[in-house]
Amino acid sequence: MSIHDDKLPSTPTDGWGLEPLMDVAELAAYLGIPISTVYDWRVHGKGPTAYRFGKHLKFAISDVREWIAQQREPSSPPWRPDRR
Repeated sequence: MSIHDDKLPSTPTDGWGLEPLMDVAELAAYLGIPISTVYDWRVHGKGPTAYRFGKHLKFAISDVREWIAQQREPSSPPWRPDRR
């Protein structure tokens, strides 16, 4: 898996049928944020759900996608001048 692609990988691609996982550095690079921000989110209970393998955090692509969708701001109604 390469985080340098324009899109997140879609479906499981390995022989085991497991979806790809990304580490903290890959997630930060994909989102264009500092690695420290990912760790701050963890401390404050924000950010995508992670798996812990020893001292390593890994993020499932499906969890990242779901979390990203939840971050979308609602669209605002079209601006209309005040009609008095």
